Amino acid sequence: MVVQKTTIGRTASAAFPAEGIHDVPVKIDTGADSSSIWASELHMSKSGVLSFTLFGIGSPYYSGKRHTAKNYTASLIRSSNGNAQIRYKVPLSIELEGRKIRGTFTLADRSKNTYPVLVGCALLNKKFVVDVSKRSKIRPPAQHEKIGALTEELKQDPLGFFEKYHIDNQRGDIEL
Repeated sequence: MVVQKTTIGRTASAAFPAEGIHDVPVKIDTGADSSSIWASELHMSKSGVLSFTLFGIGSPYYSGKRHTAKNYTASLIRSSNGNAQIRYKVPLSIELEGRKIRGTFTLADRSKNTYPVLVGCALLNKKFVVDVSKRSKIRPPAQHEKIGALTEELKQDPLGFFEKYHIDNQRGDIEL
């Protein structure tokens, strides 16, 4: 039996029905093996039960609800810039483009990322075809204002902008 693949764009809207969370903007990343979700307030009990909160204070998706996991693993995640992190990986159910999928997500601090959820190849495999010209109508909050301010700062003083962000900081890392 051939399963029909759903076409998905480079961004999408997702829901985590078991958590009561809907309309979360997600980034589809075919260059990432695993999926990741913003988690905060991670704790480990003496008996080895992992507890966490999805998203973080200040996120429109944050409910403060504590989640626990006994069925979790640890994973070494290496980003495209070469940094490595050890993260916990937990099973979660996600609804994406009308399809309910059980997958695993690494728990990460995605507070500085534009998208609070990243969906990687393992979750997409055999279920979706990615069309990069498609985008979700749901946009993540706030980041676009900061990008606009940076563009304006660059226009006002290109040399000052370069000196501020790149002279001693070749990668251009900044705190947003």
